Amino acid sequence: MKMYILIRDSVLPKFAPVIAAHASLACYKKFEQDEDMQHWINSVFKKVVCKVNDQEFENAKKEDKHLVLTESALDNQEVAIAFAPRAEYSKQFRFFRMWSPE
Repeated sequence: MKMYILIRDSVLPKFAPVIAAHASLACYKKFEQDEDMQHWINSVFKKVVCKVNDQEFENAKKEDKHLVLTESALDNQEVAIAFAPRAEYSKQFRFFRMWSPE
């Protein structure tokens, strides 16, 4: 069980840590009563942060139990999607690239 956070590849690396932190907290607050979230927060607490292109970002928005984050410092652009923890994700998640600083 893990929480996925997808960050657009157009986001400058210096913004990514703050965006990921906001995404994690916002996702917890939105889904804190969810059974899977309760299990995750009280046990495994794994997070995966990935870098996605615009098409992957749009496709991921079709998944359930997520929230889209914007960044005020970037003219309120959509910059990330956080997904409530779950045991299984759709196939597309296997192909997302792990985020790393460049």
